[in-house]
Amino acid sequence: MKREYFGTDGIRGTVGQAPITPDFVLRLAHSVGQVLRKTEARPVVLIGKDTRISGYMLESALESGFNSAGVDVVLLGPLPTPGVAYLTRAQRASLGVVISASHNAFEDNGIKFFSAQGTKLPDPWELDVEAALRTPPQWVQSSALGKTRRLDDAAGRYIEFCKSTFAYDLTLKGLKIVVDGAHGAAYQIAPKVFHELGADVIAIGCAPDGLNINHQVGATHPEALVAAVKEHQADFGVALDGDADRLQMVDAQGRLFNGDELLYLMACDRMQSGEELSGVVGTLMTNMAVELALKARGVEVVRAKVGDRYVLEALHERGWILGGEGSGHLLALDKHTTGDGLISALQVLQTCVRAGKTMAELLSDVTLFPQTLLNVRLRPGTDWQANVALQEQTKAVEKELGQSGRVLIRASGTEPLVRVMVEARDAEQALRCAQRIADTLQ
Repeated sequence: MKREYFGTDGIRGTVGQAPITPDFVLRLAHSVGQVLRKTEARPVVLIGKDTRISGYMLESALESGFNSAGVDVVLLGPLPTPGVAYLTRAQRASLGVVISASHNAFEDNGIKFFSAQGTKLPDPWELDVEAALRTPPQWVQSSALGKTRRLDDAAGRYIEFCKSTFAYDLTLKGLKIVVDGAHGAAYQIAPKVFHELGADVIAIGCAPDGLNINHQVGATHPEALVAAVKEHQADFGVALDGDADRLQMVDAQGRLFNGDELLYLMACDRMQSGEELSGVVGTLMTNMAVELALKARGVEVVRAKVGDRYVLEALHERGWILGGEGSGHLLALDKHTTGDGLISALQVLQTCVRAGKTMAELLSDVTLFPQTLLNVRLRPGTDWQANVALQEQTKAVEKELGQSGRVLIRASGTEPLVRVMVEARDAEQALRCAQRIADTLQ
Protein backbone atom coordinates (compact mmCIF):
# COMPACT_ATOMS: atom_id res chain seq x y z
CA MET A 1 0.00 0.00 0.00
CA LYS A 2 1.31 3.45 -0.93
CA ARG A 3 1.76 6.01 1.85
CA GLU A 4 -0.45 9.06 1.45
CA TYR A 5 0.82 11.31 4.24
CA PHE A 6 4.15 10.02 5.54
CA GLY A 7 7.33 11.02 3.73
CA THR A 8 10.87 9.86 4.39
CA ASP A 9 10.90 11.65 7.75
CA GLY A 10 7.38 11.94 9.12
CA ILE A 11 4.76 14.36 7.80
CA ARG A 12 5.82 17.86 6.75
CA GLY A 13 4.36 20.84 4.92
CA THR A 14 3.30 24.47 5.03
CA VAL A 15 1.32 25.44 8.11
CA GLY A 16 -2.34 26.08 7.32
CA GLN A 17 -2.24 23.89 4.22
CA ALA A 18 -3.12 20.20 4.27
CA PRO A 19 -1.90 18.18 6.03
CA ILE A 20 -0.34 20.64 8.52
CA THR A 21 -3.66 21.90 9.89
CA PRO A 22 -5.01 21.57 13.45
CA ASP A 23 -7.94 19.37 12.43
CA PHE A 24 -5.75 16.89 10.58
CA VAL A 25 -3.10 16.81 13.32
CA LEU A 26 -5.82 16.09 15.90
CA ARG A 27 -7.07 13.17 13.75
CA LEU A 28 -3.50 12.01 13.22
CA ALA A 29 -2.85 11.84 16.97
CA HIS A 30 -6.18 10.08 17.54
CA SER A 31 -5.31 7.51 14.85
CA VAL A 32 -1.84 6.95 16.30
CA GLY A 33 -3.50 6.47 19.68
CA GLN A 34 -5.80 3.83 18.21
CA VAL A 35 -2.78 1.96 16.80
CA LEU A 36 -0.95 2.14 20.14
CA ARG A 37 -3.94 0.84 22.08
CA LYS A 38 -4.00 -2.34 19.99
CA THR A 39 -0.97 -3.53 21.98
CA GLU A 40 -1.07 -1.41 25.15
CA ALA A 41 -3.96 -0.59 27.48
CA ARG A 42 -2.72 2.83 28.62
CA PRO A 43 -0.03 4.23 26.31
CA VAL A 44 2.13 7.21 27.29
CA VAL A 45 3.40 9.60 24.60
CA LEU A 46 6.07 12.30 24.91
CA ILE A 47 5.73 15.47 22.80
CA GLY A 48 8.62 17.85 22.10
CA LYS A 49 8.89 20.72 19.64
CA ASP A 50 11.19 23.32 18.15
CA THR A 51 10.65 27.09 18.41
CA ARG A 52 8.24 27.76 15.50
CA ILE A 53 5.22 29.84 16.45
CA SER A 54 2.95 27.15 14.99
CA GLY A 55 4.29 24.66 17.51
CA TYR A 56 1.84 25.86 20.17
CA MET A 57 -1.15 25.22 17.92
CA LEU A 58 0.02 21.80 16.75
CA GLU A 59 1.00 20.76 20.26
CA SER A 60 -2.54 21.48 21.48
CA ALA A 61 -4.04 19.51 18.60
CA LEU A 62 -1.77 16.52 19.26
CA GLU A 63 -2.55 16.62 22.96
CA SER A 64 -6.32 16.61 22.33
CA GLY A 65 -6.08 13.86 19.73
CA PHE A 66 -4.09 11.56 21.97
CA ASN A 67 -6.24 12.24 25.05
CA SER A 68 -9.41 11.52 23.04
CA ALA A 69 -8.04 8.06 22.20
CA GLY A 70 -7.21 7.26 25.82
CA VAL A 71 -3.48 8.07 25.62
CA ASP A 72 -1.59 9.96 28.34
CA VAL A 73 0.67 12.81 27.19
CA VAL A 74 3.87 14.24 28.65
CA LEU A 75 4.84 17.68 27.28
CA LEU A 76 8.59 18.32 27.01
CA GLY A 77 8.52 21.86 25.60
CA PRO A 78 11.26 23.02 23.18
CA LEU A 79 13.73 20.15 22.83
CA PRO A 80 15.97 18.88 20.03
CA THR A 81 14.64 15.94 18.02
CA PRO A 82 17.35 13.58 19.36
CA GLY A 83 16.47 14.76 22.87
CA VAL A 84 12.91 13.53 22.40
CA ALA A 85 14.26 10.20 21.12
CA TYR A 86 16.47 9.88 24.21
CA LEU A 87 13.76 10.74 26.73
CA THR A 88 11.26 8.40 25.06
CA ARG A 89 13.64 5.55 25.77
CA ALA A 90 14.72 6.80 29.20
CA GLN A 91 11.13 7.38 30.38
CA ARG A 92 9.96 4.00 29.03
CA ALA A 93 7.28 5.83 27.06
CA SER A 94 5.24 4.18 24.31
CA LEU A 95 6.08 6.76 21.67
CA GLY A 96 7.96 10.03 21.12
CA VAL A 97 6.55 12.82 18.95
CA VAL A 98 8.47 15.80 17.57
CA ILE A 99 6.83 18.93 16.15
CA SER A 100 9.43 20.31 13.76
CA ALA A 101 10.27 20.97 10.12
CA SER A 102 14.00 20.65 10.84
CA HIS A 103 16.01 23.05 8.64
CA ASN A 104 12.97 24.58 6.86
CA ALA A 105 11.77 28.15 7.39
CA PHE A 106 9.21 28.97 10.10
CA GLU A 107 6.25 28.83 7.67
CA ASP A 108 6.64 25.03 7.54
CA ASN A 109 6.18 22.47 10.26
CA GLY A 110 5.92 18.73 10.62
CA ILE A 111 5.28 15.75 12.86
CA LYS A 112 7.66 12.83 13.29
CA PHE A 113 7.64 9.85 15.59
CA PHE A 114 10.09 7.70 17.58
CA SER A 115 9.53 4.21 18.91
CA ALA A 116 9.81 3.23 22.58
CA GLN A 117 13.44 2.35 21.81
CA GLY A 118 14.17 5.86 20.50
CA THR A 119 14.37 4.76 16.88
CA LYS A 120 12.45 5.78 13.78
CA LEU A 121 9.38 3.65 13.11
CA PRO A 122 9.14 1.19 10.20
CA ASP A 123 6.92 1.53 7.14
CA PRO A 124 4.33 -1.03 8.34
CA TRP A 125 3.63 1.08 11.44
CA GLU A 126 3.11 4.19 9.30
CA LEU A 127 0.77 2.24 7.02
CA ASP A 128 -1.24 1.14 10.09
CA VAL A 129 -1.63 4.79 11.08
CA GLU A 130 -2.73 5.77 7.59
CA ALA A 131 -5.28 2.96 7.61
CA ALA A 132 -6.63 4.23 10.95
CA LEU A 133 -6.94 7.72 9.47
CA ARG A 134 -9.35 6.34 6.87
CA THR A 135 -11.70 4.91 9.53
CA PRO A 136 -14.14 6.85 11.75
CA PRO A 137 -12.71 8.07 15.07
CA GLN A 138 -13.40 5.95 18.13
CA TRP A 139 -13.76 8.40 21.00
CA VAL A 140 -13.21 6.77 24.39
CA GLN A 141 -15.61 7.29 27.29
CA SER A 142 -14.91 10.20 29.64
CA SER A 143 -13.63 7.86 32.34
CA ALA A 144 -10.98 6.53 29.94
CA LEU A 145 -9.71 9.85 28.53
CA GLY A 146 -5.99 10.44 28.64
CA LYS A 147 -4.33 12.96 30.92
CA THR A 148 -1.54 15.47 30.23
CA ARG A 149 1.37 16.59 32.39
CA ARG A 150 4.62 18.48 31.78
CA LEU A 151 8.14 17.15 32.38
CA ASP A 152 9.75 20.27 33.82
CA ASP A 153 13.39 19.10 33.76
CA ALA A 154 13.41 17.61 30.24
CA ALA A 155 16.17 19.95 29.03
CA GLY A 156 18.38 19.24 32.06
CA ARG A 157 18.09 15.49 31.61
CA TYR A 158 19.06 15.74 27.96
CA ILE A 159 22.01 18.02 28.76
CA GLU A 160 23.39 15.41 31.16
CA PHE A 161 22.91 12.69 28.54
CA CYS A 162 24.86 14.68 25.93
CA LYS A 163 27.70 15.33 28.39
CA SER A 164 27.87 11.63 29.24
CA THR A 165 28.91 10.84 25.64
CA PHE A 166 32.11 12.91 26.01
CA ALA A 167 35.13 11.07 27.46
CA TYR A 168 35.27 11.54 31.24
CA ASP A 169 39.06 11.98 31.24
CA LEU A 170 38.88 14.92 28.79
CA THR A 171 37.76 18.53 29.10
CA LEU A 172 37.01 21.50 26.87
CA LYS A 173 38.76 23.92 29.23
CA GLY A 174 40.92 26.45 27.43
CA LEU A 175 38.82 26.31 24.25
CA LYS A 176 36.67 29.15 22.98
CA ILE A 177 33.69 27.81 21.01
CA VAL A 178 31.03 29.70 19.06
CA VAL A 179 27.71 27.84 19.25
CA ASP A 180 24.99 28.65 16.70
CA GLY A 181 21.60 27.25 17.73
CA ALA A 182 19.75 28.38 14.55
CA HIS A 183 17.17 30.08 16.83
CA GLY A 184 15.86 26.54 17.16
CA ALA A 185 15.19 23.76 19.62
CA ALA A 186 18.71 23.73 21.12
CA TYR A 187 18.88 27.48 21.81
CA GLN A 188 19.13 26.97 25.58
CA ILE A 189 20.62 23.50 25.65
CA ALA A 190 23.58 23.71 23.24
CA PRO A 191 25.48 26.55 24.97
CA LYS A 192 25.07 24.83 28.35
CA VAL A 193 26.42 21.50 27.13
CA PHE A 194 29.71 23.01 25.93
CA HIS A 195 29.96 25.42 28.88
CA GLU A 196 29.48 22.67 31.45
CA LEU A 197 32.26 20.66 29.80
CA GLY A 198 34.60 23.60 30.39
CA ALA A 199 34.49 25.66 27.18
CA ASP A 200 34.28 29.43 26.92
CA VAL A 201 31.06 29.71 24.89
CA ILE A 202 29.90 32.52 22.59
CA ALA A 203 26.26 31.89 21.66
CA ILE A 204 24.69 33.10 18.42
CA GLY A 205 21.36 32.10 16.89
CA CYS A 206 20.01 31.50 20.39
CA ALA A 207 17.23 34.13 20.58
CA PRO A 208 14.13 32.58 18.99
CA ASP A 209 10.99 34.67 18.47
CA GLY A 210 8.87 32.02 16.75
CA LEU A 211 9.56 33.45 13.29
CA ASN A 212 13.35 33.42 12.93
CA ILE A 213 14.23 29.71 13.13
CA ASN A 214 16.99 28.89 10.59
CA HIS A 215 16.88 32.47 9.27
CA GLN A 216 20.42 33.34 8.11
CA VAL A 217 21.88 31.25 10.94
CA GLY A 218 22.49 27.61 11.76
CA ALA A 219 23.83 24.66 9.82
CA THR A 220 22.06 25.71 6.61
CA HIS A 221 23.60 29.22 6.75
CA PRO A 222 27.12 28.60 8.11
CA GLU A 223 28.42 31.98 6.96
CA ALA A 224 27.11 33.43 10.25
CA LEU A 225 29.21 30.92 12.19
CA VAL A 226 32.32 31.58 10.07
CA ALA A 227 32.03 35.33 10.70
CA ALA A 228 31.51 34.89 14.44
CA VAL A 229 34.48 32.53 14.82
CA LYS A 230 36.74 35.07 13.11
CA GLU A 231 35.31 38.00 15.07
CA HIS A 232 35.78 36.32 18.46
CA GLN A 233 39.02 34.55 17.50
CA ALA A 234 37.48 31.28 18.63
CA ASP A 235 39.04 27.84 18.39
CA PHE A 236 35.93 26.12 17.02
CA GLY A 237 32.47 26.91 15.71
CA VAL A 238 29.47 24.58 16.00
CA ALA A 239 26.26 25.17 14.02
CA LEU A 240 23.07 23.15 14.44
CA ASP A 241 19.84 23.27 12.46
CA GLY A 242 16.35 24.02 13.77
CA ASP A 243 15.82 20.67 15.48
CA ALA A 244 19.54 20.09 16.21
CA ASP A 245 20.01 16.79 14.38
CA ARG A 246 22.29 18.34 11.73
CA LEU A 247 25.81 19.72 12.25
CA GLN A 248 28.38 21.96 10.58
CA MET A 249 31.73 22.90 12.16
CA VAL A 250 34.34 25.63 11.62
CA ASP A 251 37.96 25.89 12.77
CA ALA A 252 39.94 28.88 14.05
CA GLN A 253 40.80 29.94 10.48
CA GLY A 254 37.13 30.04 9.52
CA ARG A 255 37.34 26.90 7.38
CA LEU A 256 34.03 25.06 7.12
CA PHE A 257 34.04 21.26 7.43
CA ASN A 258 31.17 19.26 5.97
CA GLY A 259 29.57 16.06 7.23
CA ASP A 260 31.86 13.78 5.21
CA GLU A 261 34.94 15.26 6.85
CA LEU A 262 33.38 15.19 10.32
CA LEU A 263 32.45 11.54 9.84
CA TYR A 264 36.08 10.78 8.99
CA LEU A 265 37.22 12.52 12.20
CA MET A 266 34.76 10.50 14.27
CA ALA A 267 36.11 7.32 12.69
CA CYS A 268 39.69 8.42 13.43
CA ASP A 269 38.88 8.83 17.13
CA ARG A 270 37.57 5.28 17.32
CA MET A 271 40.73 3.96 15.68
CA GLN A 272 43.05 6.12 17.82
CA SER A 273 41.34 4.74 20.91
CA GLY A 274 42.02 1.19 19.80
CA GLU A 275 38.39 0.39 19.04
CA GLU A 276 37.62 -2.04 16.25
CA LEU A 277 35.89 -0.28 13.37
CA SER A 278 34.77 -2.69 10.68
CA GLY A 279 33.13 -0.14 8.44
CA VAL A 280 31.38 3.19 7.92
CA VAL A 281 28.18 3.96 6.00
CA GLY A 282 28.03 7.01 3.75
CA THR A 283 25.64 7.84 0.92
CA LEU A 284 25.79 7.97 -2.85
CA MET A 285 26.97 11.59 -2.47
CA THR A 286 29.76 10.92 0.07
CA ASN A 287 33.01 12.42 -1.20
CA MET A 288 35.34 9.85 -2.77
CA ALA A 289 38.38 11.30 -0.97
CA VAL A 290 36.91 10.31 2.39
CA GLU A 291 36.10 6.83 1.11
CA LEU A 292 39.67 6.34 -0.15
CA ALA A 293 41.19 7.68 3.09
CA LEU A 294 39.12 5.29 5.21
CA LYS A 295 39.86 2.34 2.97
CA ALA A 296 43.57 3.15 3.22
CA ARG A 297 43.20 2.66 6.98
CA GLY A 298 41.44 -0.66 6.52
CA VAL A 299 37.90 0.61 7.06
CA GLU A 300 35.25 -0.60 4.65
CA VAL A 301 32.87 2.06 3.26
CA VAL A 302 29.34 1.26 2.11
CA ARG A 303 27.15 3.78 0.28
CA ALA A 304 23.42 3.98 1.08
CA LYS A 305 20.77 6.01 -0.71
CA VAL A 306 20.66 9.71 0.19
CA GLY A 307 18.81 10.20 3.48
CA ASP A 308 19.73 9.46 7.10
CA ARG A 309 16.94 6.88 7.22
CA TYR A 310 18.78 4.76 4.66
CA VAL A 311 22.13 5.26 6.38
CA LEU A 312 20.56 3.98 9.60
CA GLU A 313 19.10 0.94 7.84
CA ALA A 314 22.51 0.06 6.37
CA LEU A 315 24.17 0.38 9.79
CA HIS A 316 21.63 -1.92 11.40
CA GLU A 317 22.02 -4.47 8.59
CA ARG A 318 25.77 -4.71 9.19
CA GLY A 319 25.93 -4.13 12.93
CA TRP A 320 28.13 -1.04 12.44
CA ILE A 321 28.03 2.15 14.50
CA LEU A 322 29.21 5.11 12.36
CA GLY A 323 27.54 6.69 9.35
CA GLY A 324 26.40 9.99 7.94
CA GLU A 325 25.84 12.44 5.12
CA GLY A 326 27.72 15.45 3.81
CA SER A 327 24.78 17.60 4.95
CA GLY A 328 25.80 16.96 8.56
CA HIS A 329 23.38 14.22 9.60
CA LEU A 330 25.78 11.97 11.50
CA LEU A 331 25.13 8.75 13.39
CA ALA A 332 27.14 7.23 16.24
CA LEU A 333 24.97 4.33 17.35
CA ASP A 334 27.18 3.51 20.32
CA LYS A 335 26.22 6.93 21.71
CA HIS A 336 22.61 7.42 20.57
CA THR A 337 19.89 5.66 18.61
CA THR A 338 19.46 8.51 16.12
CA GLY A 339 21.41 11.35 14.51
CA ASP A 340 22.34 14.04 17.04
CA GLY A 341 24.13 17.27 16.12
CA LEU A 342 25.27 18.00 19.67
CA ILE A 343 26.65 14.53 20.33
CA SER A 344 28.36 14.45 16.92
CA ALA A 345 30.02 17.80 17.69
CA LEU A 346 31.25 16.42 21.01
CA GLN A 347 32.68 13.37 19.24
CA VAL A 348 34.62 15.58 16.82
CA LEU A 349 35.89 17.83 19.64
CA GLN A 350 36.87 14.75 21.59
CA THR A 351 38.95 13.60 18.61
CA CYS A 352 40.80 16.93 18.47
CA VAL A 353 41.35 17.18 22.23
CA ARG A 354 42.57 13.60 22.53
CA ALA A 355 44.98 13.98 19.60
CA GLY A 356 46.04 17.52 20.50
CA LYS A 357 45.47 18.54 16.88
CA THR A 358 43.12 20.78 14.91
CA MET A 359 40.51 19.45 12.49
CA ALA A 360 42.66 20.62 9.58
CA GLU A 361 45.72 18.78 10.92
CA LEU A 362 43.75 15.56 11.38
CA LEU A 363 42.42 15.91 7.83
CA SER A 364 45.76 16.84 6.25
CA ASP A 365 45.80 13.68 4.13
CA VAL A 366 42.19 14.11 2.97
CA THR A 367 41.59 16.60 0.16
CA LEU A 368 37.98 16.53 -0.97
CA PHE A 369 37.44 15.79 -4.65
CA PRO A 370 35.62 18.55 -6.55
CA GLN A 371 32.06 17.54 -7.42
CA THR A 372 30.04 18.92 -10.32
CA LEU A 373 26.27 18.45 -10.13
CA LEU A 374 24.13 19.30 -13.16
CA ASN A 375 20.32 19.10 -13.25
CA VAL A 376 18.93 18.20 -16.66
CA ARG A 377 15.20 18.82 -17.19
CA LEU A 378 13.46 16.15 -19.28
CA ARG A 379 10.30 16.08 -21.28
CA PRO A 380 7.55 14.24 -19.36
CA GLY A 381 7.59 10.51 -20.08
CA THR A 382 11.21 10.43 -21.27
CA ASP A 383 12.88 7.06 -20.59
CA TRP A 384 16.36 8.39 -19.90
CA GLN A 385 17.63 4.98 -18.78
CA ALA A 386 17.13 3.65 -22.31
CA ASN A 387 19.26 6.45 -23.82
CA VAL A 388 22.07 4.61 -25.66
CA ALA A 389 24.16 7.79 -26.10
CA LEU A 390 23.96 8.37 -22.35
CA GLN A 391 25.15 4.85 -21.61
CA GLU A 392 28.06 5.11 -24.04
CA GLN A 393 29.16 8.54 -22.81
CA THR A 394 28.94 7.42 -19.18
CA LYS A 395 31.18 4.43 -19.90
CA ALA A 396 33.66 6.70 -21.71
CA VAL A 397 33.80 9.12 -18.77
CA GLU A 398 34.20 6.31 -16.25
CA LYS A 399 37.08 4.91 -18.29
CA GLU A 400 38.72 8.36 -18.42
CA LEU A 401 38.39 8.88 -14.66
CA GLY A 402 39.57 5.40 -13.72
CA GLN A 403 40.16 5.12 -9.97
CA SER A 404 40.41 8.90 -9.61
CA GLY A 405 36.74 9.76 -9.93
CA ARG A 406 33.21 8.49 -10.33
CA VAL A 407 29.87 9.18 -12.00
CA LEU A 408 26.45 9.20 -10.37
CA ILE A 409 23.25 9.65 -12.40
CA ARG A 410 19.90 9.61 -10.63
CA ALA A 411 16.38 10.87 -11.18
CA SER A 412 14.83 13.52 -8.97
CA GLY A 413 12.04 12.19 -6.77
CA THR A 414 9.94 15.36 -7.10
CA GLU A 415 10.66 16.91 -10.53
CA PRO A 416 11.18 15.71 -14.13
CA LEU A 417 14.93 16.07 -13.68
CA VAL A 418 17.96 13.84 -13.98
CA ARG A 419 20.86 14.76 -11.73
CA VAL A 420 24.31 14.17 -13.20
CA MET A 421 27.17 14.20 -10.68
CA VAL A 422 30.82 13.74 -11.62
CA GLU A 423 33.57 13.67 -9.04
CA ALA A 424 37.26 13.93 -9.96
CA ARG A 425 40.56 15.09 -8.50
CA ASP A 426 40.56 17.96 -10.99
CA ALA A 427 37.64 20.42 -10.91
CA GLU A 428 37.86 21.27 -14.62
CA GLN A 429 37.81 17.60 -15.54
CA ALA A 430 34.74 17.01 -13.34
CA LEU A 431 32.89 19.90 -15.00
CA ARG A 432 33.90 18.87 -18.50
CA CYS A 433 32.87 15.25 -18.01
CA ALA A 434 29.56 16.15 -16.36
CA GLN A 435 28.71 18.45 -19.25
CA ARG A 436 29.48 15.71 -21.79
CA ILE A 437 27.05 13.36 -20.06
CA ALA A 438 24.37 16.03 -19.59
CA ASP A 439 24.57 16.92 -23.30
CA THR A 440 23.43 13.42 -24.26
CA LEU A 441 20.19 13.97 -22.28
CA GLN A 442 19.24 17.30 -23.85
